[in-house]
Amino acid sequence: MSGSGNKYSVILPTYNERGNLPTIIWLLAKMFKENNLSWEVIIVDDASPDGTQEIAKQLSNVYGADHILLKPRAGKLGLGTAYMHGLQYVTGNFVIIMDADFSHHPKFIPQFIKLQKAKDLDIVTGTRYAGNGGVYGWDLRRKVISRGANFLASTLLRPGVSDLTGSFRLYKKPVLEKLISSTVSKGYVFQMEIMVRARQFGFTIGEVPITFVDRVYGESKMGATEIVQYAKGVWQLFTTV
Repeated sequence: MSGSGNKYSVILPTYNERGNLPTIIWLLAKMFKENNLSWEVIIVDDASPDGTQEIAKQLSNVYGADHILLKPRAGKLGLGTAYMHGLQYVTGNFVIIMDADFSHHPKFIPQFIKLQKAKDLDIVTGTRYAGNGGVYGWDLRRKVISRGANFLASTLLRPGVSDLTGSFRLYKKPVLEKLISSTVSKGYVFQMEIMVRARQFGFTIGEVPITFVDRVYGESKMGATEIVQYAKGVWQLFTTV
């Protein structure tokens, strides 16, 4: 695979990812190199107390400041705003958003790129709920919550994608800029609203089945507060979009 003049910018929000960051960066660098792609990773760290930023600085020294950029924030300010912050520093014409905890394996990115090129898509999103996609490492409660959240949002909002709450996606940079400027959600609802707004604006979307694996190190940031925010977000979008 060749980038054909394209550059791919990964926005990687982090909070207490000291144990995960070196390996996920190594996997990304390996994947981009093997596929002859131009790339950079923007690490948006929300003042992690575990030394994540020090690791990020060391990785920048190893891979080069042109490939690894640390752009920290003062504290935990929400997932949506992390992407907004990172987007300011993107120099590529395509943006990839993903998690730093191995839930999203870089091995799927070439499939995202291939599909985007084949159909000139505005967005390619990973899906756990179509084709041979799946989830591993979750207990029944997590699976029921995720499935229920997707069913609720899909029924009410009809966005035309099978995995509305996923956060492993490839965007044309101008498309993501327009979507981010239009969203009102700042937490986990952000991912859902992006897809709903994309449908509203008529952007083209493709899906690639992925295997989602629960985080290897650290603790999940999803809690009861985020679940309540999600339900409120679905209702708000249903009544306004």
